[in-house]
Amino acid sequence: MIEGKEIVADPIFSKIGLAADRLGVDSYVIGGYVRDAILGRECKDIDVVCIGSGIDLALEVAKEFDLPEHAVSVFKNFGTAMIKVDDWDLEFVGARKESYNRDSRKPVVEEGSLEDDQNRRDFTINAMAVQLNKAHWGKLLDPFNGLDDLKAKIIRTPLAPGITFSDDPLRMMRAVRFAAQLGFDIYPETFEALKTEKDRLSIISMERISDELNKMILCKKPSYGFLLLDACEILPIIFPEFMKLKGVDTEDGKGHKDNFYHTLQVLDNISENTNDLWWRWAAILHDIAKPQTKRFAQGKGWTFHGHEEMGARQVPNIFKRLKLPLNEKMKLVQKLVRLHLRPIALSKEEITASALRRLLFEAGEELEALMTLCRADITSKNGDKVKRYLRNFDIVEQKLKEVEASDSLRNFQPVFSGEIIMQVFDIGPGREIGLIKIAMREAVLEGVIRNELASGWDLLIEEGRKLDLKPVISLTDIN
Repeated sequence: MIEGKEIVADPIFSKIGLAADRLGVDSYVIGGYVRDAILGRECKDIDVVCIGSGIDLALEVAKEFDLPEHAVSVFKNFGTAMIKVDDWDLEFVGARKESYNRDSRKPVVEEGSLEDDQNRRDFTINAMAVQLNKAHWGKLLDPFNGLDDLKAKIIRTPLAPGITFSDDPLRMMRAVRFAAQLGFDIYPETFEALKTEKDRLSIISMERISDELNKMILCKKPSYGFLLLDACEILPIIFPEFMKLKGVDTEDGKGHKDNFYHTLQVLDNISENTNDLWWRWAAILHDIAKPQTKRFAQGKGWTFHGHEEMGARQVPNIFKRLKLPLNEKMKLVQKLVRLHLRPIALSKEEITASALRRLLFEAGEELEALMTLCRADITSKNGDKVKRYLRNFDIVEQKLKEVEASDSLRNFQPVFSGEIIMQVFDIGPGREIGLIKIAMREAVLEGVIRNELASGWDLLIEEGRKLDLKPVISLTDIN
């Protein structure tokens, strides 16, 4: 563990201290930067609290860096100011104390002492401060023994946890998120308060909850966070769809795998290979419809037919409820959920060129994401079985590369577009156009023709003839 003076060794802290001394105010770096510096984690966000005006201190610090006044972002309503210096983000605020109304997480804020400011912090490891003034340079102020909690790898609230969580229920999500990010345990008394105060989350917007959930999902091993949320009974409140995966039914002595724990394993697996949040969300939701599609068939056991399609249809509603983006990110997750069985199915059967073409066509730009998800989805306690599946999967990937190189089907756009079909047969938009486009696309995917005008011209004329359409131009007339 490093000392206080080591935490503020960077010259940027000396400049902040000089500015504070000129104003005659005590100033401290506090919170996340101190915590991460002690843990040896990189952090470029510096929170500075002073006994006085944080805005005035920010303006004075700007002078130290020869920055114009307009380089300081001022938020008068909150009494805060921000400065960007190189790759550092500096935020300044005056020390304050807070009191809460039970129906709101927005506190009544008053000026306060450093002790008041540390009292209002969420966790002991985030309440440590290091003084920046020359007279007490590098002095570590740790009233709640946050340093000891860092050493013990414990998340604990400075004050009684029931008060801390009731005042600002979002801190419950933050407790789990920090535990997941840092690989820490939650102190028993703090953990019990998560259970008793969990219903207070009802006053928190879903946007704020999902923001913490996403940070947790981006952890190195996100399953730990989900297991904590389950254990403290918060998960059913914020993500009831996921809880439905939990449990095993048995019939005629046959059970299925617990899809809750399987999904967490898939999430951890994919997290080893990508930091993309939406690829990880696809892992979370890939089996989300298994509870609704679960059936027991005599002689076969448990089946989940159609869970991929039903799951894809559920994705927009889940994203909407969780206030996640309903744009191309959601569509990516939806596509991956819909297609996640396709490559795995190919690895278990004789691979046809047609099946490979269709997969390339449907996956498009998301092929890498899909294949990463499918590899993550291969889970079993039988290590030899996993290795066998992965070897088969290697064969599928190699064949996909060969077909892609041959047919260029990734992001496949049929050359026989609606415009060309209308030009050839001198007709306007209508049902016939769609029928011919489908026929031509299927012919390309089946390998009957190549995706080229010359290769498919005769078939185009034949498909038109079936609909009583006659060409009015020849192949050479197409512009």
